[in-house]
Amino acid sequence: MSFSKRIGITPSTKAIQSESMDMDLRNSLWNAITAFYWSLYNPPYNSGMGRGDYVKGSNLHQLALAIYMFHYKKPIDTIETYWEYFLSDIRKTFYKLQWYEVYDFVEFIAQHGPETNKKNFLAACNQIYERESSAYRFVAEQITPITSPQEINEIEQAILGSDRYNGVKTHLQTALGLLTDRQNPDYRNSIKESISAVESLAKHLVGNPSATLDGALKVLEKSHKLHPALKKAFSSLYGYTNDSDGIRHALMENSELTQADARFMLICCSAFINFAIDSMKG
Repeated sequence: MSFSKRIGITPSTKAIQSESMDMDLRNSLWNAITAFYWSLYNPPYNSGMGRGDYVKGSNLHQLALAIYMFHYKKPIDTIETYWEYFLSDIRKTFYKLQWYEVYDFVEFIAQHGPETNKKNFLAACNQIYERESSAYRFVAEQITPITSPQEINEIEQAILGSDRYNGVKTHLQTALGLLTDRQNPDYRNSIKESISAVESLAKHLVGNPSATLDGALKVLEKSHKLHPALKKAFSSLYGYTNDSDGIRHALMENSELTQADARFMLICCSAFINFAIDSMKG
């Protein structure tokens, strides 16, 4: 904590930034992009005649094309010839963006930039989000309203650890995407995808394409000494999705599902998937 905060001249904490972005947060994100991506720039081979800091032919040419083609959706023949001017344009645009557009751009860079610094970039951004009281964090390369490190770890571990189980990873990624869609979030289908991820894993554990969570719980209880209390908890959670307000019977219009519901289900299903996979290893 700085001197001015310790003696109470400046606030020790600031309000959570959920639908806004102050200049400290914006500057920090630009600095992270600069440190982990723009600093990687290497110009194409130059014969020594004239300036050689071209965008075309450089190691970041593909990223420049992606930004214009898929993010800005602008003609690629309007990309500046020289890196200095290209970066200046990107910077000017960045500082004119709405708060949510900044998150869109940061997420795009993380997903389309070189792999070299991606892991460190994601970690740096999450440190920035925490320090600057952002209401968002990166989870599996997507910016989400999930801020707990433990919850983030559960989801990322489930996505990374489910590679060998067809369908599980896809369902989890889809659930996360539907939850975090800032323009059109779909909480109902996010919950459905989370449950589908668990059911997909159950089919693998039981070896039956029609198996449900109950079948998987029986396998874990018999072969891996699943505690009865845990079995009951997971069964109750699964039962929630089948009652009058659950996903199986709640696709009617009057079912009010919230971001909190979808976030809770994604975290719980991720935790169960991690538990089940770890149990099978044992």
